[in-house]
Amino acid sequence: MKASSPQETHYNQARASLQQALSWYSSFQRHGHYAPNETLQAAVRGELQTLKRALDKIEQKALCIAAFGLVSRGKSAVLNSLMGQNLLETGPLHGVTKYPRSITWTPAGGKVKVELIDTPGLDEIEGQGRAQMAKEVAQQADLILFIVAGDITRTEYEALCELRQAQKPLILVFNKVDLYPECDRSAIYQQLQTLATTSHTPHSLHSLLSPDEIVMVAAQPAPIPLRIEWPNGQIQETLETPPPQIQPLQERILTLLNQEGRSLLALNALLQAQAAEQRLARKTIELRAQEAETLIWRYTKTKALLVALNPIALLDLLGGLWADLALIRALARLYGLPMTSYQAGALLTKIFTSAGTLFLAELASTALFSVSKSTSLLNEGPAALTTYATTAALQGAIAGYGSYIIGKAAQDYLEKGCSWGALGASTVIQEILGQIDPKTIIYRLKDEISLA
Repeated sequence: MKASSPQETHYNQARASLQQALSWYSSFQRHGHYAPNETLQAAVRGELQTLKRALDKIEQKALCIAAFGLVSRGKSAVLNSLMGQNLLETGPLHGVTKYPRSITWTPAGGKVKVELIDTPGLDEIEGQGRAQMAKEVAQQADLILFIVAGDITRTEYEALCELRQAQKPLILVFNKVDLYPECDRSAIYQQLQTLATTSHTPHSLHSLLSPDEIVMVAAQPAPIPLRIEWPNGQIQETLETPPPQIQPLQERILTLLNQEGRSLLALNALLQAQAAEQRLARKTIELRAQEAETLIWRYTKTKALLVALNPIALLDLLGGLWADLALIRALARLYGLPMTSYQAGALLTKIFTSAGTLFLAELASTALFSVSKSTSLLNEGPAALTTYATTAALQGAIAGYGSYIIGKAAQDYLEKGCSWGALGASTVIQEILGQIDPKTIIYRLKDEISLA
């Protein structure tokens, strides 16, 4: 049997992860015996739709390429040239494209279906609206084309840096090369480096954009004057429009999609799902806050009594750990977040690690008091009973305090999203990033995606 390629493996992992997430979060049974909360169901409906769209995107194998740039850089013309058809309106006036528009492109060979998104000029939309539009489209995209023409302005460089925050591969398309024949890729790259040294933007392009991601095209070449001399001596002057010079961009896109297309598709769908799950978890925790507080206090008192009243040395310590694990599982059930006993144990270990001094002190004091209680039971008389009672009360108080801290810490962890397990979005993202070829453009995004 032929082994699956890394790209096919990434695609299948993402598909299985999204199917599992949608199945779990769409289930009315995920909150267990807790009564349905209509406000909560309404609040998370949008996140469920995001998960569904991410799964649909994977199953349709439709890659998305979005074109950005300032006004009059030829974004629509570039996409028309890629299509080989004038489907998007172009013209000499500024701002022909008023809102994002999507068209489908099937490159030669028909093996890949690509959604092309044309966007308005970034400098003709009012500030906040522009930023929100660009953010939403960039989040959908698997690949971003940034169209420039002539010298790259500081506004363009800053827009590029903002788009970089979407953590998507970028191709810088230098359009209208017929009007700027003196420009080449090395000169453009050097201009970007110069802008980087003088710009105050927090995100540099150095690690993401290399000369290989700079492509020169002429999507709509300017007409060339043509002088025709007929046999009868008549001279005719006319204008001839050369064919578009779009092949370098087509080749770069197809090479990138061939080498990384399905991996890009998988990663982007998983990142969208991961973000949706995190928002879903935050909304759930916010709307279940009062119930969670009651639950944490119940387990705090249970652990305190369990530890205080247990007379057998070290069994009270084990009982306390069991109560902490049960609290984490109970919180996950309240929030409707998937969590197994193993995952609860892993989360408890994380909490212990992040607040090591506090919990080492709790474990040490619990062990010490445990031995002290057992020793008191071996003695007779009122003094021994008083010692036992005092020790048990102190031990229970410390254990209860530790349980409350664990409950609040577990809320913080759960609020970040619960993409747990072998098929969890976060887990699969890290697995894919660990398998990426260092020669790919995704590899240059690896550290940023890992920290997201």
